[in-house]
Amino acid sequence: MVKRRLKVRVIKRRANAIVLAAKSPAIGSLMLAAALFSTSFAAHAANTPEPAKPVIVVLGDSISAEYGLPRDTGWVALLRQRLSEERIDYSVANASISGDTTSGGRARLPALMQRLKPSIVIVELGANDALRGVPLATTEDNLRTIIEEAQQGHAKVVLVGMYVPPNYGPDYTQKFHGIYGQLAKQLRVPLVPFLLAGIADKPEMFQADQIHPTQQAQPVLLNNVWPAVKPLLRTGSPR
Repeated sequence: MVKRRLKVRVIKRRANAIVLAAKSPAIGSLMLAAALFSTSFAAHAANTPEPAKPVIVVLGDSISAEYGLPRDTGWVALLRQRLSEERIDYSVANASISGDTTSGGRARLPALMQRLKPSIVIVELGANDALRGVPLATTEDNLRTIIEEAQQGHAKVVLVGMYVPPNYGPDYTQKFHGIYGQLAKQLRVPLVPFLLAGIADKPEMFQADQIHPTQQAQPVLLNNVWPAVKPLLRTGSPR
């Protein structure tokens, strides 16, 4: 609306200048030149796109992909809602896929970085590696590569840690979880120690499969992630 009014005023000013040019060539030519400049400036302003919001990409598996949940009720959707409520001007792209592994995330990341140019990448992967018996060294290497490639693309990274069920044995469970802490320390990225903290021992917070959290559990997941994400956010308007 403002741009439309500006354009109308400029058009009127240009018409007046043309009339004066006919009556007084000296004065009219100056006014005509000014009007032409104003027209050019208004057209440029109308066609200049607003700066894009910085982007947060969530690279995760089914827990972040809203498996078994109503649309837009998962923790990633709640993150988008919280940013809006706190007037923090970011967009959130949920690039999570149910069943995804660290190998899948590693393969998908370059295209995401090129297309979205994210400011922040939240990495929530690894649990499916354990369920499929992927060697720990492979999981660690994939996570390391994901973090390093995101950093090379000028994105800040948040690493989300996970545990695997205790039936894998305490040694495997501890070594698996230890990967996240080691990488966070070595690559200097914020760590969410355990995405399911606060609900892991509450069966009622899980769906029938006892793997995927319910809708009621999603605010807890967001609260587990938020402290690692918030310090990375640019709270002033980027525009």
